[in-house]
Amino acid sequence: MENTEKQWKSVYTLGGITTIIALIGILLDVIIGNITGGNLSALPQTAVERFLQFHDNKFLGLYNLDFLNSIIQMILIPTFIALCATQRKVNKPYAFLALVIYLFGSALMVANNIALPMLELSNKYFASTIESQKILYAAAGESMLAAGAHGSPGMFLGFFIPNIANLIISVVMLKGKIFSKINSWLGIIGSVLMMIYVVAVNFVSGAETIAIVIAMPGGLMLMGWMVIFTIKLFKLSK
Repeated sequence: MENTEKQWKSVYTLGGITTIIALIGILLDVIIGNITGGNLSALPQTAVERFLQFHDNKFLGLYNLDFLNSIIQMILIPTFIALCATQRKVNKPYAFLALVIYLFGSALMVANNIALPMLELSNKYFASTIESQKILYAAAGESMLAAGAHGSPGMFLGFFIPNIANLIISVVMLKGKIFSKINSWLGIIGSVLMMIYVVAVNFVSGAETIAIVIAMPGGLMLMGWMVIFTIKLFKLSK
């Protein structure tokens, strides 16, 4: 029994560490977004324009195709396991449900991310001297953009489903009373705002500006949620 408890405490520690790493990634995302303008409508719209962006700046090209978001999503898996573990004696079924939903959404995000395939197509596009091949690469790129670019239906589930998991685990945290009410409500409200943002970006034409206004407080709330529960995870690990 004592060894089992030590193992759970090590899970809490790992969850706290991965959250810190993820928060650094999120801050990096915010900084890059502010430097580049963060305007979705200003992103390259065609495959050839994306290829040109990759040719000029590979890292910016990867960033604009949500590569950083996908990495952060994967880094947070141990965090989510740790959060669910804290609720194993309080509300195990719903905590486990939240974990399954999060893993499913994260898998969809990574599977639908086209950043690396588009980078490869860009390299082939500029390496080719045959116009017909370039046309084929451009057509393949357009197909990928339609399925997996930011704001496309292909990436919708990858962004939306993990926020459902965040909402569920936040409600579980609220009822479990291991975490503070403020911590739990930050997760609940932040998750709802981010879901509204994802829906607006994907399905409401011309709503990018309004959506960003919703995303800013939602994102800040979720960051606050993460900071507070990270402190608690480290306390639980001792």
